[in-house]
Amino acid sequence: MALPRIGLTVGDPSGIGPEIAEQAARDPEVTKVCDPVLYGATSGSGEHVFSPGKATADGGQVAFEAVFRATTDALAGRLDAIATAPISKTAWRLAGLPWRGHTELLAHLTGASNVAMMFHTDRLRVVLATVHVSLAEVPALLTQSRIESTVELAHAELPRFGYSSPRLALAGLNPHAGEQGLMGQEEERALKPAIDASRARGIDVKGPFPADTVFARALGGEFDAVVACYHDQGLIPIKLVAFGRSVNVTLGLPIVRTSVDHGTAYDIAGKGLANPASMVAALRLAARLAMRSTSVMT
Repeated sequence: MALPRIGLTVGDPSGIGPEIAEQAARDPEVTKVCDPVLYGATSGSGEHVFSPGKATADGGQVAFEAVFRATTDALAGRLDAIATAPISKTAWRLAGLPWRGHTELLAHLTGASNVAMMFHTDRLRVVLATVHVSLAEVPALLTQSRIESTVELAHAELPRFGYSSPRLALAGLNPHAGEQGLMGQEEERALKPAIDASRARGIDVKGPFPADTVFARALGGEFDAVVACYHDQGLIPIKLVAFGRSVNVTLGLPIVRTSVDHGTAYDIAGKGLANPASMVAALRLAARLAMRSTSVMT
C-alpha cells in the first residue's frame, strides 16, 4: 500500500522552519510512514535568500503562499494531509495578511465554520476554546455557545485519535473555578450552563474544574482531554510535560493538519541548533490520521 503523501510547509524562511522541515523529511521515522513533500523556501530552492532571525514582509508572504498551495493540493486530493512548520505572525502582519495564524487561515481556506486548536501527546491532550487573542479579551469571548461548540468538536474529533467515548474536562477561567461566583462570574454565566447543555446531548464532559489541578487529573488518566479557556492556560501544562514532542492539530477541518509545538525561534535560526523532534512527531501523527481517514472512506 502506498504511503500517505504529506505536504510539509517550511514556515517562515527566517526562522528554524526550513531547517527542521528538511531534517524531518529525511528522518527514517518519517520516511517509513509517509512521503513528505516540501512546500516553501528551503535552503536548496534557490528562489529566495532570507537572513535568519528577522521577520520580514517577504518572508511572511512566502510562508503564506506555501500554506495556500499545500492546502489547495490537500483539498484537491493530491495530498493526504499537511504538516506545517512555524510561521511568524509579525511577518504575516507586515505582509498585510489578515490572519493571526495557521488556524484562522486554514478555517478560511477550507470553509470550516467550527475549528479548534488541540495539542496532542500520548499523555495529555488539550483543546483551546480561545487562541490568538489578548488575555483581556478572553472573558467576553467565553460565551456558553462558544464553550458548547468547542466541547462538541472535541467530542466528535477525539475518536480519530483512538478515544471512542471521549471523557472531557473543562478548566475554569478563574482561581478555584470561580468558587461559586466569589472569584468571577464566567463559570456561573457561561461555563456551567455549557457543561449542562453538553451533557444533556450525551457528551461526557465534567467541570468546570480549577485549572491548577485538572491537568494533573488528566495526566493521571481521569480524562482523555481538557478544554482550556485560553492559550497559555492550556499550553503551559502540555509544554511542561512534553515540549518538543507534542503536536498541534487543527480540529474541525475537512483535511488533516498537524504542526509543531513551538515558534520560529529566530534566536537560533541558521545556527544548526534547531531540534526537529516536534516536526517529526507532527509528520508521524499526520500520517497516522491520514491512514485512518483513508480506511474510514474505504
